[in-house]
Amino acid sequence: MAEQLIIAGKRQDAAEGATFSVTEPATGKPLADVAKASAVDVDLALAAAHAAFADGRGTWARTNATQRGRVLHRVAELLREREDLFATTEARGAGHPMGDARWEVGAAAGTFEYYAGAANKHFGQVVPVQDAGLDVVLREPVGPVALIVPWNFPLLIACWKLAPALACGNPVILKPASLTPLTALLLGDLLVDAGIPEDQVYVLPGPGGVIGDALVADHRTAKISFTGETTTGASILKSSADHIARVSLELGGKSAAVVFADADVAAAAADTPMAVFGNAGQDCCARSRILVERPVYDEFLEHFTATTKAIRLGDPLDDATEMGPMISAAQRQTSLDYLGIGTGEGARVVTGGEVPDREGFYLTPAVVADVGNDMRIAREEIFGPVASVIPFDGEEEAIRISNDSDYGLSGSLWTGNATRAIRVAKSLRTGTLSVNTNRSVRFEAPFGGYKKSGLGRELGMGAMDAYTEVKNVFFSE
Repeated sequence: MAEQLIIAGKRQDAAEGATFSVTEPATGKPLADVAKASAVDVDLALAAAHAAFADGRGTWARTNATQRGRVLHRVAELLREREDLFATTEARGAGHPMGDARWEVGAAAGTFEYYAGAANKHFGQVVPVQDAGLDVVLREPVGPVALIVPWNFPLLIACWKLAPALACGNPVILKPASLTPLTALLLGDLLVDAGIPEDQVYVLPGPGGVIGDALVADHRTAKISFTGETTTGASILKSSADHIARVSLELGGKSAAVVFADADVAAAAADTPMAVFGNAGQDCCARSRILVERPVYDEFLEHFTATTKAIRLGDPLDDATEMGPMISAAQRQTSLDYLGIGTGEGARVVTGGEVPDREGFYLTPAVVADVGNDMRIAREEIFGPVASVIPFDGEEEAIRISNDSDYGLSGSLWTGNATRAIRVAKSLRTGTLSVNTNRSVRFEAPFGGYKKSGLGRELGMGAMDAYTEVKNVFFSE
């Protein structure tokens, strides 16, 4: 029996009765059949969500913030209780190694805990004004929100959007990627079990060109939060323009890890591989451009290559696995195509880029040396396990090469000089930067990009602003 979609908190078949098959990346075989929502289901969901919100007079919107926080705490508790189910589903559906999948469930729970605490700490203000009276600024929920998430981190990114949206009192319509809808459906059930009113919860699996487009273009969608590739993000801006929907976009990346000669080169080389090859390189924040100062280029490349070769590629359900399969045969082929493009441009594959003799969509992590920043392999987002190692001479060139990109999502800076760290960090045009580490995201802090990497920020207290409207009320004496 196919997994059903969720409208107003209840599982049901798609209105047109269609289904689609989800493939397990580790085997290349069917994993589940899922109800395929259509524009009819979008209309049903938006009609119900709009009625539930009722111009801010709906039950959830008017529930006091402290009580909303208690319910979100319960969501976190249930996520921890159901860790095995969610982690196994994510491992099988998205190809994430079990160790990573378990961590993601914990991080998802932590995100809900954070916004549970934030719910009654996000408030307006009283403003001193020149007129006699009282001026009050209110923060009110924006209305039905469309949350469109990608296939690379389906559970975690869904929670980054759901938690602040619900904390602010909004109905949520979650659109998972067609490749990875299973944890989204589990999450919809869990929200209702935790006490979110049924009429606030909607999960619509199906093709983005149908479901996403219908959600974005409908005037009843008050807010759109999208994570995905840049071309789709631009399309969303155009489609939502007629009804001036609020839009947040977290888009592509071609992030740089900059390693200066005064850094701990061995530590940088040991830490950086999983900043590229984690989730088989399918990460917007992947440090796929590794800039190394020329005096230590050969030393870094040697250590980096050795660490890369030691990465344990294998079955996601094996606790020893560090890197699982890619999401699909097509995504793997894209990486192989770029490796061919890179060598054609004069770069050198040092290791990896091979298809193992096993079922599933596996590709060994590839290190490509002697890359120039003008090469396509250094400029275009590959979204696969391909690392381009680029030499540079001096601080000025490092900054120039780092910033010479259409993207600006994340990045790392490795140096033993604190003054240089401050100076270069202020010069790099990227939304998130880590010094002497490669970890990108902390749910307590804002996350998002410059340039074509997006608009707005997720996470941190600032995310609460994205799911509320500001109202100014003046009371005359």
